[in-house]
Amino acid sequence: EVQLVESGGGLVQAGGSLRLSCAASGFAFSRNSMRWVRHTPYKGFELIASIAPDGDVTHYDHFTKGRFTVSRDNDKNTLFLQMDDVKPEDAAVYYCTTPHGDKGQGTQVFVSS
Repeated sequence: EVQLVESGGGLVQAGGSLRLSCAASGFAFSRNSMRWVRHTPYKGFELIASIAPDGDVTHYDHFTKGRFTVSRDNDKNTLFLQMDDVKPEDAAVYYCTTPHGDKGQGTQVFVSS
């Protein structure tokens, strides 16, 4: 059974940094690309970053490129999202997902301005 457990969310001041983690189990993590998406009631789900199985190729949407960095540790089956220069519009519930759409319970990010 695929399990994804996101953590690291919380309250951050605008301009600050936060690091999200996603612990994966129940599938061949190192052989799958992974994604971070976020959800807000007014925008729905947004794909913000993806990373290839070996971590060499990454993609970002234009809202987060240059501020967020996706990485992974295949030895620990863990996905990361380093969020820098956080903006109020980054407030959302963040999920890691597999290419098949599996996702965890999410981790909430609040941004104070």
